[in-house]
Amino acid sequence: MIATRKLRRARVLIAGCGDVGLRCVPLLVRRAAAPRVIALSSQPARAAELRAAGTTPLIGNLDERRSLRRLAGLASTVLHLAPPQKTGDDDSRTRALIAALSAPRRSVAREATSAVARQRAWRGWFRATFKSSMAAAIKMHAKPIKSASIVPDRVWGAAARRARIRLIYASTSGVYGDCGGARIDETRPVRPDNARAKRRVSAETQLRAATRRGVLSASIMRIPGIYAGNRLPLARLQKGTPALAPADDVYTNHIHADDLAAILVLAIRRARPQRVVHASDDSDLRMGDYFDLVADKLGLPRAPRVSREQAEAQLEPMMLSFMRESRRLQNTRLRDEMRYALRYPSIDDFLRDFSRKEDVRPDVTSEPVASPAG
Repeated sequence: MIATRKLRRARVLIAGCGDVGLRCVPLLVRRAAAPRVIALSSQPARAAELRAAGTTPLIGNLDERRSLRRLAGLASTVLHLAPPQKTGDDDSRTRALIAALSAPRRSVAREATSAVARQRAWRGWFRATFKSSMAAAIKMHAKPIKSASIVPDRVWGAAARRARIRLIYASTSGVYGDCGGARIDETRPVRPDNARAKRRVSAETQLRAATRRGVLSASIMRIPGIYAGNRLPLARLQKGTPALAPADDVYTNHIHADDLAAILVLAIRRARPQRVVHASDDSDLRMGDYFDLVADKLGLPRAPRVSREQAEAQLEPMMLSFMRESRRLQNTRLRDEMRYALRYPSIDDFLRDFSRKEDVRPDVTSEPVASPAG
């Protein structure tokens, strides 16, 4: 009986189960009908870590389609947190994931069982419908309807809707490119300025097309810079890496990793198909002010300020790419449609609590991860 119940449990697949994915796991298993969480990883060495976190590890590489054959029919819910590959404008990893999820299952025994189940369902539906139509006809003193006019589309249409794969995609706010510091909502057209953002737009486009075809039902979370106790810019503050002078500085957006995990899990039930939602907090900060806030709260020296021309000569291309884009995300859909209350509405709310927890401070050599875009 216990084994049977385990087999019948709903299954959630996390593709790209890194820091945020692991934060999603306890939120998923805490639900009343706790699903079985399967973590897709390309690294066999992580199997023990993933198992200890409460997942079932599954080794597969989104860059090698043959390794993804077991994904067909494996889970009805998918959290797609894997970043695209590092080259090109097309996201081949998302393309491979969609193909694997939509592929027919190879098990002949399952197909035979499904065929028998469909036949039984048809017979039961036919008998019930025919009997009810006969009863109605007799009651109304009318001729009974012919069996040829009975079409079982409702049965199979409902079954298709129940079987549809629910997918939540972790995209990035970088798809908007530089907005000149403007406040933007989810209706803003995408204008990616770099290859990373173009690959994210490619992934979103593929998932929208798959949703239109009925292969799956995708919702898109556009995510800004992620921070947490282990994702603060402490190393760069210690190194004295410069930030832009106020006159040249850009607006940046943030979300705490715990809030992001909760948003992704909540989106499974509350996000609308084909809908984009900004998974962003309420903060309104320039990048340099963010560094100063962290430095002041944790007793570190502030980052020196330089002009944009000086930054172009001193900083690495990756950091410069973030310093060329300025925008302020509005999170109205997150609040009103998904009805999510942020645990940390601003970075200051987190730092006020974090600065009191001396025992959980990370190593000051840790570097932040700017966003899921990589």
